[in-house]
Amino acid sequence: MKEISLNILDIAENSVKAGASLTEIYVKEDVDTITLTIKDNGSGMTEEVLKGVTDPFYTTRTTRKVGLGLPLLKLEAEQTGGSLSISSKHIADFPENHGTTVEAVFYKNHIDCTPLGDVVASITTLIQGHPDRDFLFEHTKGEKVASLDTRELREVLEDVPLDSYEVIKWIEEFLNEQYM
Repeated sequence: MKEISLNILDIAENSVKAGASLTEIYVKEDVDTITLTIKDNGSGMTEEVLKGVTDPFYTTRTTRKVGLGLPLLKLEAEQTGGSLSISSKHIADFPENHGTTVEAVFYKNHIDCTPLGDVVASITTLIQGHPDRDFLFEHTKGEKVASLDTRELREVLEDVPLDSYEVIKWIEEFLNEQYM
């Protein structure tokens, strides 16, 4: 993918498809690395699925024979000298504590490091596309932190849907202000 933010969108969409009611998205930048962590409380993956999930010719989809999201994320991280790790607890084995965590580490100074991209657009798109799900987003870079938690928005907004135009515009502006 051309930007890490598109990986965020792809992996978070997988979380939603897995039934997650909460998807946590963390981006941590330090001098040398960008670490992307996406955690969800979805149905999780079995050991068999987990073993094959980074193979581009393995997919659980019935609409096509390849799944490229995680394999591309792995390639993008590893070509910078970084890594990808995935842990998952399947709902059948862990009915009370299930879900998946994906963590990718990118070395920023490597010539092949994918740019971060428009994270605000990715987060806004996720919320607009899935107003019934919750997302916790936090981007830490040094002392600066940009964050948004849709659970907090729901408490304030009460019956106003998160995908209403006014709310989406506010979310976009709120996040953009934190990046200034």
